[in-house]
Amino acid sequence: MDQSELHSFLVLTEELHFGRTADRLRLSRARVSQLIQRLERRVGAPLFTRTSRRVALTPLGIRLRDDLQPHYRGIEDALARAVTAARAVEGVLHVGFSTPLAGEMVMKATERLRVTHPELVVEVCEVPLCDPYGMLRRGEYDMQLTDFPSHEDDLTRGPTLLTEGRVLAVATGHRLAGRSRVTLDDLAGVPLLTVAGDLPDYWLEHQVPTRTPSGLPIGRGPSVTNFQEALTLVAGGQGALLAGAHVALYHGRPSISYVPVEEGTPLGYGLMWRSGGSNRAIELFGRTAHEVARGMVPADGVATGARR
Repeated sequence: MDQSELHSFLVLTEELHFGRTADRLRLSRARVSQLIQRLERRVGAPLFTRTSRRVALTPLGIRLRDDLQPHYRGIEDALARAVTAARAVEGVLHVGFSTPLAGEMVMKATERLRVTHPELVVEVCEVPLCDPYGMLRRGEYDMQLTDFPSHEDDLTRGPTLLTEGRVLAVATGHRLAGRSRVTLDDLAGVPLLTVAGDLPDYWLEHQVPTRTPSGLPIGRGPSVTNFQEALTLVAGGQGALLAGAHVALYHGRPSISYVPVEEGTPLGYGLMWRSGGSNRAIELFGRTAHEVARGMVPADGVATGARR
């Protein structure tokens, strides 16, 4: 049976007027009349009496209305509940962050979602410095807010949400410690700490360049596996560290000087998730993080907020 016949019948039982029924259904009066006549042929008897002045239900029409109405409304309610469930964002979302600045963005987005979508639980954890994509690939995170660049075929990256300049972290007694600014060419002969682990070459070259813009070699210092280890080696004069400008605020130490880097590609931050693994919770967190990023200004004061 055509559902439009049943719908037209039930609306007409409420309105008892073909014109008002047609308006509610956004159909022509002729179409409503056609649907009712077709239903009456299926039943085998009239469901309404019609005169020029009024429309009324027949006893058979009253019985059909009373029998049909609760079932039809049950179908509508079931569909409405299915739509609501499909639109709901619930469960647990595991989100990683790569740096203190990324962590701040993640926490601000999490707090906002705690108010707007309390049914969604967001669990936050730090991404290991020595394994920037492994936990995401293994499904331990659903997504992560991380520093770019990123060119991983099996991972999808969203737009850059925030960018910031870089600083060079050196021991306070280092020859560059008293400078107001340094250039990448000043790094010639300065051993930079590198990162141990399974790291893409492009990522490592961006974080720890091997040559200055003029082609001079940049030395290699000891390898580290986490950020606290790196700061300890810097403070001990074992090497220098290129890092985001926010590190000077989050990790101030009397034994370390942070010197702004005058040039070079800034650090960008954005969300990543497994390709083909997006869902409503990931999309919601992405929109919320984008809103949060608009109101954030990193430590260098010249970085930009969310971009598309």
